[in-house]
Amino acid sequence: MNYNEKISRKSFIKASAFALATPLFSKLDWDVKASSKIGLQLYTLRNEIAKDLEGTLKRVAEIGYKEVELYGYSDGKFFGKTPKEFKAILKGLGLDPVSGHYGAGVEKKDAKGTLSNDWQRAVDDAAEIGQKYVNCAYLTDAERKTIDSYKSYVDLFNKSGEVAKKAGLQFGYHNHDFEFKKLEGQIPYDIIAGQTDPNLVKLELDLYWIVKAGLDPVDLFKKYPGRFPLWHVKDMEKGGTQSFAEVGTGSINFAKIFEARKMAGLKHFFVEQDTAKRPPLEAIDISFKNVTKMKV
Repeated sequence: MNYNEKISRKSFIKASAFALATPLFSKLDWDVKASSKIGLQLYTLRNEIAKDLEGTLKRVAEIGYKEVELYGYSDGKFFGKTPKEFKAILKGLGLDPVSGHYGAGVEKKDAKGTLSNDWQRAVDDAAEIGQKYVNCAYLTDAERKTIDSYKSYVDLFNKSGEVAKKAGLQFGYHNHDFEFKKLEGQIPYDIIAGQTDPNLVKLELDLYWIVKAGLDPVDLFKKYPGRFPLWHVKDMEKGGTQSFAEVGTGSINFAKIFEARKMAGLKHFFVEQDTAKRPPLEAIDISFKNVTKMKV
């Protein structure tokens, strides 16, 4: 989910101002223990998974994560495993595959298991392993060149949501920062959020990218209340570098954001760190321990 793009000085200043006022986790007093439902977006461990799928998932469970969000589904397989095989692996480790990420398939039309190609099977397979959500993960450069490109996704996302709903799942869209930058005088995210059917298309908010875009997540919750059942809890390194950081070691004000979780409609959240300066398994361990202290 890493997307490297320069932002304006104004956006950088706004993002920094929002991010720096972080209260100590020890002062938080929320009513649900985080350890009971902390999720992990497995993309964080993509290199480890490529080398040792089951060993990596075992370590994820040992750290204490209970829920996972998947990526990389392709042509009927999850990390090279059939739905039946992968479901058995997860069940044996006590991991709940709440959600998954999928491509739009507009640029790579021959790729199977995208919104544009073999979507029904992707949804059916997601349902078979126990997913509750299926999300469009990312729009490539070629898939978002014009504002009309974004307008075309209103119909695609609604139709994808209808297929998901019939299978008992919820469709959603995961953001980066480019959706919040004006394109032909318009904010693309407002097309995605404002013109799609709220019942068919929910929004998975990536907290790092929204802060990097220079916006306050809580303002977005106010604008589109109840649309954000899923979050990516991802931190930004202190000091103005905007590098990714272990949750709880950076500058993002998670206390303020989680206080607005009811307005947002939060149901599940996933720790994610696109890149780490330390071994990723060590990084997700640090994040898990810090999120547990948040008592979210």
